[in-house]
Amino acid sequence: MKREIKTTCAVLAFCMAMLPAAPARAMTVEEIVEKANLVSYYAGDTGTADVSMVITDSQGRVRNREFRILRYDVSEGGEQKFYVYFKKPADVAKMVFMVWKHLGADDDRWLYLPALDLVRRIAASDKRSSFVGSHFVYEDVSGRGTEADTHTLVDETDDRYVVHNVPKDSQGVEFASYNVWIDKANFMPMKIEYYNEAGEVIRTVETLEVQDIQGYPTAIKSVAKDLMRGGETVNTFSNIHYDVGLTEDIFQERYLRRAPVQWIR
Repeated sequence: MKREIKTTCAVLAFCMAMLPAAPARAMTVEEIVEKANLVSYYAGDTGTADVSMVITDSQGRVRNREFRILRYDVSEGGEQKFYVYFKKPADVAKMVFMVWKHLGADDDRWLYLPALDLVRRIAASDKRSSFVGSHFVYEDVSGRGTEADTHTLVDETDDRYVVHNVPKDSQGVEFASYNVWIDKANFMPMKIEYYNEAGEVIRTVETLEVQDIQGYPTAIKSVAKDLMRGGETVNTFSNIHYDVGLTEDIFQERYLRRAPVQWIR
């Protein structure tokens, strides 16, 4: 009897092994968007990077900016703090942009203008304004909250997800909707197209190069283009480091005028 039971169990086990595996559950669009957001803005608990910005206007005139970004995550996928210190050219040297990023509420943003020795609060309505005269906007620096939009998966290829996004509150934004192309392999957003009410593409942001840094996929070159007025801005990132031991105390208003030297060299 025992031998018959063992034989029966073995046959059942073999039959089960031959059955096709259950298909993996497809990700929801919300899961795709959240994962892309984590990849874009939450690599490590802290981060630093140097940025070379090249601004080309519609007439081909070029301006350059060099700055350092410091990032501190208050919580994974949640609130963050950013500190951007400008080094070059002379007319923007020592200028500081700081963000306290909140979820479900307007971010706090400050801009320190050393020439005037003035600290200016940036209103929530200005988050889509040009970032220091470039084709990136303030919101590009710290990211747009995923809860701010309604997301729909509109296309899927072998290597990309395409997500359509419509703002829940149209006030304070210059677009009616936008599409994001997300790399399936690493969940890096590779291209964003912003549309007006007529469905015309008015602005794009594209990731031009990605590298693995400390195990995190990292955009090291990106470009923003204004398709209505012309011109583009290219950002190139270098000296990128994660989990560097930044502490939250330096992301305070008093450090706008007195930069934390050990972190902005």
